[in-house]
Amino acid sequence: MDNRDISMFGNKGEAFEAADDTPINPTATPTLGDIINTRFGRRDAIRGALAVSAISATAAPMLLKSGQARAEDSRYVFSEIEHGVDETHHVAEGYTANVLIRWGDPVEADAPEFDPMNQTPDAQEMQFGYNNDFIGYVGLPLGSDNSEHGVLFVNHEYTNEEVMFPGLGKQDNAGFTGMTRDLVDIEMSAHGCSVIEVRKEGGTWSVVPESEYARRITMRTTWMELSGPAAGHDRMKTPADPSGSRVIGTINNCAGGQTPWGTFLTAEENFHGYFWGDLDAGHPEFENYDRYGVPGNWYAWGKFHDRFDINAVPNEANRFGWIVEVDPLDRNSVPKKRTAMGRAKHENAEMIVNGDGRVVVYTGDDQRFEYLYKFVSDGTYNADDRAANMDLLDSGTLYVARFDADGTGEWLALTHGEGPLTAENGLDSQADVVIETRKSADLLGATPMDRPEDVEPNPVTNKIYVNLTNNTRRNPEDVDAANPRAENAWGQIIEITQDGDDHAATTFTWEILVQCGDPADAEVGAIWNSATSENGWFSCPDNMAVDGKGRLWITTDQGGSWSRVSGSADGVWGLETDGELRGTGKMFFRVPVGAEMCGPRFTPDDRTLFVAVQHPATDGTSAFPGFERNSTFEDPATRWPDFQDGVPPRPSVVVITKDDGGEIGV
Repeated sequence: MDNRDISMFGNKGEAFEAADDTPINPTATPTLGDIINTRFGRRDAIRGALAVSAISATAAPMLLKSGQARAEDSRYVFSEIEHGVDETHHVAEGYTANVLIRWGDPVEADAPEFDPMNQTPDAQEMQFGYNNDFIGYVGLPLGSDNSEHGVLFVNHEYTNEEVMFPGLGKQDNAGFTGMTRDLVDIEMSAHGCSVIEVRKEGGTWSVVPESEYARRITMRTTWMELSGPAAGHDRMKTPADPSGSRVIGTINNCAGGQTPWGTFLTAEENFHGYFWGDLDAGHPEFENYDRYGVPGNWYAWGKFHDRFDINAVPNEANRFGWIVEVDPLDRNSVPKKRTAMGRAKHENAEMIVNGDGRVVVYTGDDQRFEYLYKFVSDGTYNADDRAANMDLLDSGTLYVARFDADGTGEWLALTHGEGPLTAENGLDSQADVVIETRKSADLLGATPMDRPEDVEPNPVTNKIYVNLTNNTRRNPEDVDAANPRAENAWGQIIEITQDGDDHAATTFTWEILVQCGDPADAEVGAIWNSATSENGWFSCPDNMAVDGKGRLWITTDQGGSWSRVSGSADGVWGLETDGELRGTGKMFFRVPVGAEMCGPRFTPDDRTLFVAVQHPATDGTSAFPGFERNSTFEDPATRWPDFQDGVPPRPSVVVITKDDGGEIGV
């Protein structure tokens, strides 16, 4: 996620590679032997056998032969929409997509109406934040499958100052020259999360005003607890928190997950971008921060707040990059950063209850050549005692994945004292292991991946799906079985089967479900089922959702290089995972120009799909006819969703329903 165009946003942007200013994983050095040993066909073509098509840049377009399979036999029953780019959103015929809530809309009872020309930090503290990403839904009352009344939890990943604020001036290495303390504080308040109550009446969803659950969680005012092995460690202590156990705020909240006990997990991703400064090479945290790309110098926060200047407060960056658990049903609850699950640029944190009652959380570290993780709790889930589950995520085993060329793999435990995770390698305790999760995974020999984003366990089939978004920095000599294309601008999706269908197992098998990109372009090396239409293929898979029937839905994030990757906007696709149509995509929804598609979440009855449209008018708009400019507050590529003069584009949550009231895609 967060694939901003580096040509527009300077050192804050990312040229469709997450964290472009971060050093490449130094352990990413597969050999030519990895290529030679890549498995060529563990299943037949119908079941998804994959060759390393990109070894030859002139390889013919590859389509999985589907025998007698026909597109009209798809489990996704809707009329597919077309690829394209314009100023608004589009959904399949027979469906309605309405804006539910926008940046600046009131959340808390005393929130003022949005006034883009007179924004204040205090107003933003009570209003819906910017760049909505992950969406979670819990029916009310808790424990019910109520699909018409519930609580939504929404992440706010980052801010785009150029379309948020008027008259910012030029951009330099410390952000826009026109940034002030008040504007920085507005940004900080626009980060974090929102909790809102929603209800469906007469077929239409709306936000419940003055709800007892309504809450903003921000970077300015919300105290959080650090829990797990890193809590209280010397490397977590700061002048503002000498105990090393409390921190204000959560940052760059990308995707997340939800628990069966009714809490939400929000993933801190590109935390490095908020820090500035220049540590001396001899500083104890220098190598740690260098491995995470700290400081990223995206924002001017360090100019006004010492905590974001690593020279002033060297330990502050260790307090971000965690999975945060939030109870949406208690406004007074203290969010907890669960350090046992490791510190990384987390894309997500999706959970499943294992057969033995333990909970398992799958997470991706969203950067080139980074790793796939899972966390297995020590304790077991108690469906009859919510309070007993509240600290399950503080104790367990963190694992990182190794993918072998024969289609098998192993989960490697990140446990202090085992293997190389010892004091001899600079890891004196489990706190050090989780604070330096990347270093620990390097030492274990995990497989560097093409940006692991969302990782979704399918509770119907027990399969696990991994979206690998892209990696244009993978060289031909670096390709391996799980990452088979050099200069991979398009991404792939991997399907994992845990041995014995046991999510706590340490071994697994895996397959590539699809290699994304345009199958009509020989140089792409895309692999799809031949039943996929000219609109059914996509690039840069990002978030996912599994509906009640076990069907997989994919959203995309092509960043600022749409014209290079697909020439089309991001959106939502259904993707077949079984049978003769396995590997067939079908396009359902499309976002406005410059936007990214995030956060798909179904209600329990599958009759509503919530999605998050992020940063409209920003990414790559100048690449398309009719949008030949880099958007500003005064002149954005689109003013979606309001389309009113003087009103900037506003990231929004959109709610999709079927016109006849039926299930989505049926």
